[in-house]
Amino acid sequence: MAMFRRILFISFLFFNPAFSISAQTDTSNLRISLLTCTPGEDLYSTFGHSALRVTDSVSNDDIVYNYGTFDFSEPGFYTKFIRGKLMYYLSTEDFDSFRDFYRGENRGITEQVLHLTQDEKNNIKQLLQQNLQNENRFYKYDFLFDNCTTRIRDLVEKSADSKVSYGRVVTERKRFRQLIYEYLNYNDKQWSKLGIDLLLGSKTDAIMKTREVMFLPDYLMKTFDKTKIGNMPLVSSSQNLYATIPQNNHKNIVTNPFFVFSVLLLCISFMSFSKKLSIQKFVQGFDGFIFFITGLMGILIIFMWFGTEHLMCSSNYNLLWAWPTHTIAAFYVNSQKYQAKNYFKIIAIINTLLLFAWFFLPQHMNISFIPFILLLIFRSIIIGFKNYK
Repeated sequence: MAMFRRILFISFLFFNPAFSISAQTDTSNLRISLLTCTPGEDLYSTFGHSALRVTDSVSNDDIVYNYGTFDFSEPGFYTKFIRGKLMYYLSTEDFDSFRDFYRGENRGITEQVLHLTQDEKNNIKQLLQQNLQNENRFYKYDFLFDNCTTRIRDLVEKSADSKVSYGRVVTERKRFRQLIYEYLNYNDKQWSKLGIDLLLGSKTDAIMKTREVMFLPDYLMKTFDKTKIGNMPLVSSSQNLYATIPQNNHKNIVTNPFFVFSVLLLCISFMSFSKKLSIQKFVQGFDGFIFFITGLMGILIIFMWFGTEHLMCSSNYNLLWAWPTHTIAAFYVNSQKYQAKNYFKIIAIINTLLLFAWFFLPQHMNISFIPFILLLIFRSIIIGFKNYK
């Protein structure tokens, strides 16, 4: 009877598929993990960073693979960056150097060990080696759709033996711009936020799909925590390799663009009613300056829309108030010609209608521009109706 039970038990272990799979020995000697680094102070590091760590227990190699590398010395670097033609590339460094760099910047590092089969580990290692070859290592960077984070997501998908099922980490219907705001607001980068809102068009306000939220490192990390390959969780363990030293992130209302433009609006409004000739000449000079700058912003919007490969800079509704023709009109702020007067009257009417439609446009418009546009309206009315002697 005991012999029968032993045979039955051995037969169960042998023919049980679940046991057979788990009993397979992983001879790859590889440990692969996702490294997620917290945001830094500089704008380029505001959104954090992702990298893959591959550890070989036999060779003792501990290598970090980084898809977020670019070369400042590349000819025409700034031109390529602005036009969306800058090539990023995959680079490697030893883990100790990687860790020391982020420690030096007081940026935290979280490691998630990926629960992968032997074949999946080998697939990832092979793809990484292929991507390190000169003909494969460079790629055209896109902040939302092809960056250091999305490349890791794609790598896991290509290497998986079974279907990759992503868990939802964003329960609401969120837009790309909203996720970008989370980082800019946290670091109080209000002027950077204003610049981004000036240049990014309505496509940035599209509702994201589950897969698309992983363009940001934190959201890749959160999604991986809820992801399965087949029926197995993707992440087997997680730990903080370095915790940041808390910093005081005080928000300074005085330097907030809404406050600055509001103060500017009040000052110019009061000065506009002054009888002093010197102040009147100053205001007239200011009119030329502010309309010229607004026109330059319109030219920049058109350039980013049609002259670059930044998809998200197209269909930009900021062009409704930032007319490129203002660069010419700026030289006619003191003109008594009826054509110039009518131009500024039209500006006042259109900008007023725009403010009424501000919160109903297909594109989210930054409220910090409201006092700026009110200033344009006010001065347009003055220029359009007042006769200078």
